Amino acid sequence: MKRRTLDLLFSLGGLGLAVLLLVVGIVLTSNANFANTYVHDQLAAQHISFKPADKLSDEEKKSECLREYAGVPLTTGKQAECYANDFIGLHLKSIGDGKTYADLGEPQSQLRAQVAEAEKNDAANLADLQQQLAEVSGQRDTVFKGETLRGVLLTSYGFSEFGRKAEQAALAMYIGAALLFLLSVAGLVHAFRTPSSEAFATPEPARKPVTT
Repeated sequence: MKRRTLDLLFSLGGLGLAVLLLVVGIVLTSNANFANTYVHDQLAAQHISFKPADKLSDEEKKSECLREYAGVPLTTGKQAECYANDFIGLHLKSIGDGKTYADLGEPQSQLRAQVAEAEKNDAANLADLQQQLAEVSGQRDTVFKGETLRGVLLTSYGFSEFGRKAEQAALAMYIGAALLFLLSVAGLVHAFRTPSSEAFATPEPARKPVTT
């Protein structure tokens, strides 16, 4: 095979692969922009802001991100992660001794049964049981709302991470496309500088010494 023909084949193949990487990079960039814009718009619509620095409690001040984002609106995935874990998560631990929505279901059901029984028997501790039930029900309702908001914010954070990964992958595609383009151009230049009659040189196999 002629050297020029081989150079042209490799160069044109490299250009084709460079175009493919460029297209993939553009698609990934489009997906990343969509993810970032979507997360920003959805979070901004909630009108959530971090507490100002001078209003943070001693426990909240231990969080580096709460200090960093103090007083600013919540609009990014990283901010959503911080608010969900370091703010909502912190305050949920102080409700019902850190019990979750599911954990509080059992004591709520038990108190409901005790209240119903006390009402039948007109028990003296009915008012106390009703107060306990109201307290547990209020805790469970608050925990449910907090866990729901926390889950939504963490979902937004996860979606934003997909966008960030897409940006990184797109950058890799662009770099690969640029390198292939430069190598292909160099190959084309070399092909046109090579005489059309020059053949691709292949190394001859080593000859075994002749023994007598």
